[in-house]
Amino acid sequence: MRSKFLYLAIVILGLAVSLALFPRRLRADAVIEEIIVRVNNQIVTRTEFIRSKDQLKNDLRQQEPENADKVYSERERDILRDLIDQQLLIEKGKEMDINVDTEVIKRLDEMRKQMNLESMEDLEKAAQSQGTTLEDYKLNMKNGLITQKVIGQEVGRHLAISKEEMQQFYETHKQDFTQTEQVRLNELLVSTQKMGADGKTPVEPDDATLKAAEAKAKDLMEQIRGGAKFEDVAKKSSDGPTAAQGGGIGYFQRGQLSKDLEDKTFAMKVDDVSDVIRTKQGFVLLKVTEHTAAGLASMKEAEPKIQDAMYYQKLQPALRTYLTKLREDAHIDIKPGYVDTGASPKQTKFVQTRTADASAKELKKGKKLSGVLPGRTKGN
Repeated sequence: MRSKFLYLAIVILGLAVSLALFPRRLRADAVIEEIIVRVNNQIVTRTEFIRSKDQLKNDLRQQEPENADKVYSERERDILRDLIDQQLLIEKGKEMDINVDTEVIKRLDEMRKQMNLESMEDLEKAAQSQGTTLEDYKLNMKNGLITQKVIGQEVGRHLAISKEEMQQFYETHKQDFTQTEQVRLNELLVSTQKMGADGKTPVEPDDATLKAAEAKAKDLMEQIRGGAKFEDVAKKSSDGPTAAQGGGIGYFQRGQLSKDLEDKTFAMKVDDVSDVIRTKQGFVLLKVTEHTAAGLASMKEAEPKIQDAMYYQKLQPALRTYLTKLREDAHIDIKPGYVDTGASPKQTKFVQTRTADASAKELKKGKKLSGVLPGRTKGN
């Protein structure tokens, strides 16, 4: 439950989980550019800083078009802080030997399936069409996962929420827990979709394909009704994009599904599994995992939302305290004219002992800058 919330918290706190906010690796032929921050042996360049500002503007224009300029003016001052946060958390993850390679591969394969792509080569082409590469995307995803795990292990697991706190929150925020009727569904899809000779254009399935798919769907239904767990069967046999997650496709309010599917699913009880249903994509089985009635949610029903809201309230200050401590244990040097709004008066900075020419040569070769003596000086 908290893994999803941690991701949202990271985004809200500006810890740059998105692709555009992660510094790209320097290539051997990289043009020498202005370094504005050194975080231990890592660097932040002016280009990365400007790209982060542009990304924030674009995101706000899409998310809050009416208030984009106002919100940007409030959050712009923290962009450099967020880039430094990012470097500190990634470095901490390496220090903790956090390995997310298997999870990265799994998520990329899930993405490939969701995009209906046949191979990782096709995913590479899709990445290139977005102005990046699959390797860069993998690096960014890896850094994002490492960041989440560091926050979860170092900060999140130390947070506690009592029943009394939850009850008080519920009583003072009841207006936030009024809900509409909705169901939460899992699906198991046996696809009948086929591609033409060009591999891209869908064609109508023939009778043999339809009969085989329907027979398979009915067999899977019998397995589930015979005692097999729906989620396990979905992981193994579903052609749907969420098969790896046991087929979970989320919440649906009345009016969001077709009339036929709405009538079937809203009449079902929790844990009921439908008969085989014919759809445009193929033959599907649906399981209702939650059914929420309209009106004020009970304390028990609202508990997950209360935990998330209170967890975030406590996470913000705790995470900032943790990042301040990381700053105090690191060597950070910021170019005059730039400000880290998360700086601590106790933190130290680089004692530079190498010439600018030597550093420039290393940067041009794509190397990380070292140039640090063991000695440290106070102040930022």
